[in-house]
Formats: sequence, structure tokens, C-alpha cells
Amino acid sequence: MLEEKWSHLKSGTDIRGVASEGVEGENVNLTLDVCKAIVNAFAVWLSNKVGKDYSQLVVSVGRDSRISGPAISKTAADTLSDCGITVLDCGLASTPSMFMTTIDLECDGAVMITASHHPFNRNGLKFFTRDGGLESEDITSLLTLAQQDKIPDSNSKGEIRPTDYMTDYSARLRDIIKTEVNADNYEKPLDGFKIVVDAGNGAGGFYAEKVLAPLGADTRGSRYLDPDGMFPNHVPNPENAQAMKSICEAVLENNADLGVIFDTDVDRGGAVDSSGNEINRNRLVAVASAIALEGNDGGTIVTDSITSDGLKEFIETTLLGKHHRFKRGYKNVINEAIRLNSEGINCPLAIETSGHAAMRENYFLDDGAYLCTKIIIKAAKLRQEGKTLEDYVSQLKEAKEEKEVRYKINEHDFRKYGESVIDKLNQYALTQEGWSLADDSREGVRVSLDQNHGNGWFLLRLSVHDPIMPLNIESNDEGGVNVILEQVEEFIKTCDKLSV
Repeated sequence: MLEEKWSHLKSGTDIRGVASEGVEGENVNLTLDVCKAIVNAFAVWLSNKVGKDYSQLVVSVGRDSRISGPAISKTAADTLSDCGITVLDCGLASTPSMFMTTIDLECDGAVMITASHHPFNRNGLKFFTRDGGLESEDITSLLTLAQQDKIPDSNSKGEIRPTDYMTDYSARLRDIIKTEVNADNYEKPLDGFKIVVDAGNGAGGFYAEKVLAPLGADTRGSRYLDPDGMFPNHVPNPENAQAMKSICEAVLENNADLGVIFDTDVDRGGAVDSSGNEINRNRLVAVASAIALEGNDGGTIVTDSITSDGLKEFIETTLLGKHHRFKRGYKNVINEAIRLNSEGINCPLAIETSGHAAMRENYFLDDGAYLCTKIIIKAAKLRQEGKTLEDYVSQLKEAKEEKEVRYKINEHDFRKYGESVIDKLNQYALTQEGWSLADDSREGVRVSLDQNHGNGWFLLRLSVHDPIMPLNIESNDEGGVNVILEQVEEFIKTCDKLSV
């Protein structure tokens, strides 16, 4: 059983905590000593998993731009080296690139120091093997070993090698663009394209400098490419309104053909078309689905549960694919796609509306740079045909309004109570005029409402980790969200342990 000190550091398939002072009321709990214990635990776990002595293991270490990264990265590298493990110190890197070191550099494991889009004072650790990112139960095992203060039994000292893998990773993306665009000017397939990048002072600045510019793209007007772990301009997060406003402005001010934006560690991405319209959330899923289904006729796209009715219609009617909604959480979506493929179902893409997108052709790795690369390739091909990305998803029907309300569960055993609310709502929905339970709801309760009752849908679900029940609503009518919310609130009144 994990003690509170360790259990609070678990965040699904990651480890996250407060690593720096600077925010009132948030005390540091991801100390360097705690990090050392967790990395020692990873060494023990990895040695057992791959069946190698510590002196035979090679592990890469990378970090994003946040201020505690250099110290934690050094602690991780020194700890692994003290075990006898050879360490490839990759410095500033993207999370997807760290997984790719297990493929291209044949590392046995990888450690990425990141807390994704979270504030400057937070940090965390992600771990990879050649099988991909660790699962939730693996993280529990690591924290249990750390709690037990498990230290590798080794007397040897491993080498720490500075390694510039991001240059190799960037070259791989450039090669993919050159090959797939196959332009007359093969070495400069983006010549004449103006593409602006907003890295939000995270780790994604490399994309403008090492991927796009060498291929001929004009990247002038790009924003916040320099790493700065205080994130002085905006949160590096494609779901953040301020961040998306920034990249939209950059596109319009520079008359760009396309804009791309990344989160801090580049495992998520978003885009903006030449008119300044966001290619994000459902539109991003639509574009990625259209790309993934080329050559995969009738294939299945796995998404998270809050994707729109219009997206489902686009995938199934316009693209002639299949739409498989699943639980929120990028690992849930990815693992479901892997499961479907193992059963012989052609599933080329797993994507969450947050911007996590994992393609089968790319190891089912959620990689924002790879996703944006595929979008840029499609934009370049469409230009050869005299078309644009706007044309590509013109048949996607989008809701007029959307809203999310988060209800707090005021009950110690919040999971049990939340599940009882779900059961109760399932029964309640059957009695309501104009309500129809979705036939593909794999998380919570999803209900469609007819034109007389809000003309849209809602989904009430239980948060994966927190005592929260998020309610997502979309409507095809102006004012429809409030019409739907008023009806749902009548049900919420019967749940005495829920509050806004």
C-alpha cells in the first residue's frame, strides 16, 4: 500500500509533483531525494523487466524547459550512472523523441523530465521502454519500490554521454516530409510555404529551426521558440484559449499559410489554417482521421468520449470509416486502438480531443511534432491540387455552442458515489422526453437531445483520478447549451453529494 507521500505523486501513467518554490500554498514534494529514489526504483524495475545486469543497460535522459529540469535531469543521470548504467544525456528534448531513443539508439529505457502543460513550479517523470510508455500499474510498482528504498545492487560506475538526439529526430521528420510530398524541388518541398510556430517557450522551438526552415519554409513570425521554464508569454498548451489566440494572431499578422502550436514537451500539437481558424479539438480529430484513413479504407478511428456528433458523422459518412469512442485519457485511447488491431480490426489512429494523437505507422506514439508533420504534408499535397486544408474538412458539421461544467463529489469514497450517479442517470434518461441514450457510450452516460430539447448532446462521466464529475454539452442551436443544462440540473438536484 502506497503511503500518501508517494501516492500523491502518481498521475495516471506519469509521476508529477511540485518541484520548485514560488506558488503560495504549494510545498515542494518532488525533491531531488525523491527523484533519486524513483530513478533507483526504475533501474531495479528495468533490470528485472529486460533481464539484463545494470552494467549492460543503456538509458536515455531528457527534459523539457521548466526551471527545475536541469537539476532533476542531472540527478537522474547521476543516479543511473551510479548503478552502472550507461546514460545518454539528451538535454532539452521532446517526450516523443525520448521514446524514439529506444528505437533509433537501441536504449533499453528512457526517462523524460516533464510535467506537460502544468505550471512552472511543477515537474515530473515519464518512463519508456521499447514497448512504449509505462502503464498505471507499472508506475505503482515504481513508487512502491521507491517507498521501500530499493537500491540497485551494483558496484560499477556507468558512463554519462552527452547525446544530441534531437538533431537526428528532426532529420527523420524532414525525411518523412521530403518523401511523402515528393515535390519537384525534392530537397525544399516547403519552398513558398509560410508556416509560423508557437512553442510557448517549451521544448518545441526545434520544429521551426530544424525541421521547417531547412525544407524551405518561411518561418518568420514564429513565436516563443526560445526555451524559458517560467513560460512568460502563455501556458504551452493547445487547449488553452490564450495559447490558441497567440498562434491565430501569428498566422493572421504574418499572412501565413499555416500555424502550428505545441505543448511544453511536444507530445501534443494543434494547428491554425490560413484564415486564422483553429484546427483543434474536433477539427483536429477530423483532419487527422482523414489523413489516417487514406489507404485504410473503412478503418476505425478511436477517440475519447467527448467528441462531437458532427465528427462521428464526418468519419462515418464522409470518410466512410468507423468511429469508436472510448474513455478519456490518452493512454486509454491508445491502448484501445492497440487492442482493436490485435483483434484484426484495422485501426490506424488513436486521438484525444486534447491533441494527443498516436498513429499506428508511428508506433502508436502520441507525438505532436509527427501529427503536425502529417498535417503539413497534406497541406503541401493539397496545394499541388489547388486546394487547402479548409477544403479538406469542409463537410465537418460543428456545434454552435459547447460548455463544460465540473461537479465536485463531496464524499470520501468518491468513486463509488460517482458510479452510483452514473447508474442513476442511465435509468433517469430512459424516462425523459426527447432524450436518447447513445449506443456507443463507453464512459459515463451520453445522451442525445432532439430539436425540442436543446438539439445536441451531453456526457456526464467520472474523472479518472479526481473527485470530479465533468459534464460536457454541445448544441447545434444558439442558446441550446443552456436549454440542455437546465434539464441536466434537474437530475443533479437529486444527487445530494454533487456541487459546482
